[in-house]
Amino acid sequence: MNIKLGQAVPDFTLPASTGQEISLSQYRGRKVLLYFYPKNMTPACTQEACDFRDAHDRVTAHGAVLLGISSDNLASHGKFIAKNGLPFPLLSDEEHKVSELFGVWQLKKLYGKEFMGIVRSTFLIDEEGILIAEWRKVRVKGHVEAALEQIVK
Repeated sequence: MNIKLGQAVPDFTLPASTGQEISLSQYRGRKVLLYFYPKNMTPACTQEACDFRDAHDRVTAHGAVLLGISSDNLASHGKFIAKNGLPFPLLSDEEHKVSELFGVWQLKKLYGKEFMGIVRSTFLIDEEGILIAEWRKVRVKGHVEAALEQIVK
């Protein structure tokens, strides 16, 4: 099942880099910018995380919450956060249940090899838990600004 624009996003809970579990429902009443990325420490994912880091104050100034999700484990998330000074939690979706819920766990090709992985995507969920914007197959350059424009609306 892929969540569609205008639909309520089912609650989910994942282990977070904060050492706790984070549930979507704990942010009811606030917008949630949820971004899925393929892998910690890779060039494009690092650039995207740093772009979100640099925009974090503007995201939170509008009452929104920023959460990153990949299938990396918590130890990997911890190193990625420390190396890049990320001020927001990263969630570990090792069994890719949430990635599948959003339809971002897909067959990918790289250097002629096929494998399953996360397709870089971002979703904006409103205060009531409704999906109000989505960016699929994201190109990193300029993406964070586009997402910020939607939060401000």
